Amino acid sequence: MDPLLMMKKFVPAASFTSDKVLGYKLLLEPICHQRFRNALFLIAELHHRRRTHGVGGGVLLIGPSGAGKSTILQAYEAEYPRSFGAQRTQIPVLVTRVPSSPTVRSLAGAILEAMGDRKSHRGTAPEKTTRLVEFIKHCGVEMLLLDEFQHLFYTPSVTAFRDVTDWLKNLLESTGLGMVGCGLPAAELVIRSNEQLSRRFSQCIQMDPFSLEDEADFIEYRGLLKGIAACLPMESEIPLYEANLARRIHTASFGLLDYTIKLLEGAVSAANLAGLSTLSLDVLAAGFRERIWKDVPDILNPFHPESPIRPLTQPGEVFYQHTRKDPVGSPVAVKLGLRANKGGASNA
Repeated sequence: MDPLLMMKKFVPAASFTSDKVLGYKLLLEPICHQRFRNALFLIAELHHRRRTHGVGGGVLLIGPSGAGKSTILQAYEAEYPRSFGAQRTQIPVLVTRVPSSPTVRSLAGAILEAMGDRKSHRGTAPEKTTRLVEFIKHCGVEMLLLDEFQHLFYTPSVTAFRDVTDWLKNLLESTGLGMVGCGLPAAELVIRSNEQLSRRFSQCIQMDPFSLEDEADFIEYRGLLKGIAACLPMESEIPLYEANLARRIHTASFGLLDYTIKLLEGAVSAANLAGLSTLSLDVLAAGFRERIWKDVPDILNPFHPESPIRPLTQPGEVFYQHTRKDPVGSPVAVKLGLRANKGGASNA
């Protein structure tokens, strides 16, 4: 049976407006805001240096969850698609996700798997490394984009952590790759923990949330809301980009586009199920509760009339973890005495 028919059969309200927005998903091309363009430019600059001068190296791309980091990697990879020939597959740009508890063997295997190696799970760490270097050269890989880079802090031991970071440094040297390490802010500590790796990662791209305090930043965010509103299947009673409502949406999303879109998708679904044809503060409040913070106290819901409209970053609140820059729950980081401070990474 078509899932849409199942949804219509069991929809929790008889007065829904349209089956076209049941299970609504806002499908957008990547939104090319200033941070997005800047990140792509700096990655392309590294790529150009690698292609023109044969000089590899690395850049970090860091930011909280929902900042659009993975979207940037996917967008960059899409500009350099694989080409399949009779003798080999050309892979100019390769995106790989770092395993959740990586070792040299599992990380090498993950990269081989992303390249299409059917034997990626076979072999020792040295055997996989030899095969990987050969494949990188054979397939013409120029850029390796490693997502979830902070996972390196969750290696099984300090020894494994040092082995993996040394292995990455050696991989850069032996292949001349351009490498992007993409992850949460704790990813910066991974690089700073290894002096030789740190020298090869010369730049850090920060994907910070949009700010209410920075006037130009907030104006750009409001402009993005205006563009997103034009793509929604229903209008808002108050324009989404109106200053006061934009502040509420910013608070509800921590200024992150991923959460902004989740909020609006939830609001559209809530309005539809209630038989409404426009977005109101009530349905935005319902969207926030449904898609972002299920147990939000009413007074802290940014769309409540008496909400203080403040950042929801206190302990126990929905965006508290988004303010953390240290590798939470990493025994390796504790043993190495690594922590984050306002000035960046440091060694205790």
